[in-house]
Amino acid sequence: MYNIVLLSIGVILTITLILILIAWKGRKNLEREKNYRAFFILGITFFPVGIVLSITTKNPGLIGISGLGAAYLYLGISHRDEWE
Repeated sequence: MYNIVLLSIGVILTITLILILIAWKGRKNLEREKNYRAFFILGITFFPVGIVLSITTKNPGLIGISGLGAAYLYLGISHRDEWE
């Protein structure tokens, strides 16, 4: 009985993922302008928050938030001429 439930959940998830991929591929080029200033602001926020969280909770996995902040900072600064 337990195997049937797991199998049905797996099949439903697989079908859902396939339908999402089909819908995603069907979208035309709906390219939007990126707000690089928002990336910079998120980077300024995430970088120190990741460091503080990783130190205070003694969980080194939270340093990934700091890495995400560094990536956002780099992205925002590298496209500074395109800020809105």
